[in-house]
Amino acid sequence: MSARSKARKRALDVLFEADAKGVPVPTVLAETVRRRAADGEPALNAYTLELVEGIVANQSAVDAALTSSLTDWSLDRLPAVDREVLRLGAYEILFAEDVPDAVAIDEAVELARSLSTEESPAFVNGVLGALQRSQRV
Repeated sequence: MSARSKARKRALDVLFEADAKGVPVPTVLAETVRRRAADGEPALNAYTLELVEGIVANQSAVDAALTSSLTDWSLDRLPAVDREVLRLGAYEILFAEDVPDAVAIDEAVELARSLSTEESPAFVNGVLGALQRSQRV
């Protein structure tokens, strides 16, 4: 697993924890950084921080883009893992200029494959593919 793949997984962990606990993402991020330091673990990868902070800073735009790409679903109705995987992928498609869209989609699909339901990879692929196509217009 590449360093960026690990960074995405750690970012997803932070996003999911915040979602599951119903607390702000920056609170969970700060606690994760503090806990890792206290436990003598390495600091979070800079790309993990970039992803989490970027999603927080651009959440309105990310969620609006996802909402327009969802058919017969709302973000609130999605399982938390799928919702956060989609936010991660959408953020990379919309804002991470150094990440090709195909890589962002592929990485999100792999996260869904390893962490969510059997149907989730195809769902994530479809939503992010629709988002990518809408950005070309």
